[in-house]
Amino acid sequence: MAALANTFMTTAAKGNREQLSDVVSRITPEDTPIYSMIEHPSVKGTHPEWETIALSPPGTNVQTEGDEYSFGASTPAARVGNYTQIMRKTGIISGSQEEADNAGQAEKRKYQKLMRGVELRKDVEYAIVSNVASVGGAARVSGGLPSWLTTNVSRGATGANGGFSTGSGLTVAATDGTQRAFTKALLDGTMQAAYNAGGNVRYGVVSPYVKSVFVTFMSDTNVASFRYSADGKGKNTIVATADIYEGPFGKVSIVPNRVQATDAGVARNAFLLDPDHLAWNWFRSIKEDKAVAKTGDAEKFVLIGEGCLKVTNEAAHGVIADVFGLTAAS
Repeated sequence: MAALANTFMTTAAKGNREQLSDVVSRITPEDTPIYSMIEHPSVKGTHPEWETIALSPPGTNVQTEGDEYSFGASTPAARVGNYTQIMRKTGIISGSQEEADNAGQAEKRKYQKLMRGVELRKDVEYAIVSNVASVGGAARVSGGLPSWLTTNVSRGATGANGGFSTGSGLTVAATDGTQRAFTKALLDGTMQAAYNAGGNVRYGVVSPYVKSVFVTFMSDTNVASFRYSADGKGKNTIVATADIYEGPFGKVSIVPNRVQATDAGVARNAFLLDPDHLAWNWFRSIKEDKAVAKTGDAEKFVLIGEGCLKVTNEAAHGVIADVFGLTAAS
């Protein structure tokens, strides 16, 4: 039955606040899998350094009875380092907007600072997975993970390793090769290389698209039959996903990384990682600069942090580079 004539209804009202608008949805994902799985120690300078050393390979060891000792030369540790990278997020909100009764409070200063902090943490994740060389000086750059890995790598045609240069004291970005599909054979081969090098990779961190390709490994003839689950009430659930790969050289948890879906440059690398040999060094942990001066009828804020990636031993990790990371053709 229709409402009486001239009934003033919510469809005509302009000032009503919608209930749904009071719940602000953070569309931007907060996932930072690599940063979350590694340690975050403090350092005392802008160029932290550390040492790495490799054991001699095994070989025949047969000695003569009564033989006089001979002494081999000691191999010095390699000294490597990275440069801390300054990151910041800023915001400015008018005094009137700060005072306004805003639905969901999404434009308030405190909430904006929270969101910028989330974005900064995602920027740290992006710095970790980016194929960028380290840079010293005033505009310092932390060398990304692809610029460190040289031992356990699988690259497309024309691809080439970067690595740490003892001459310059900087990492060199890897050279992209011809892209190819992510396959079980590539995963097995890189895991084998890491195993042979003494690594114990526990995580595979990949773009969301590559995770979807990994799930198709269940149809491989050499993979055990997959299953479905039931809730006990006659309802069956098709299981079309997999999170752990138990291959010939150990188990790895395959973790999708939304940050790697940002662009093709970071999506093209599938990382095999041992978190015990990675860290993010904070020279200045993320905090608000309280010294920002108020110069008008507005509230300003600056969030700033400074840190760098630490790869204690690059041979503990692996990378399957140059894979299609966004789609079947990109």
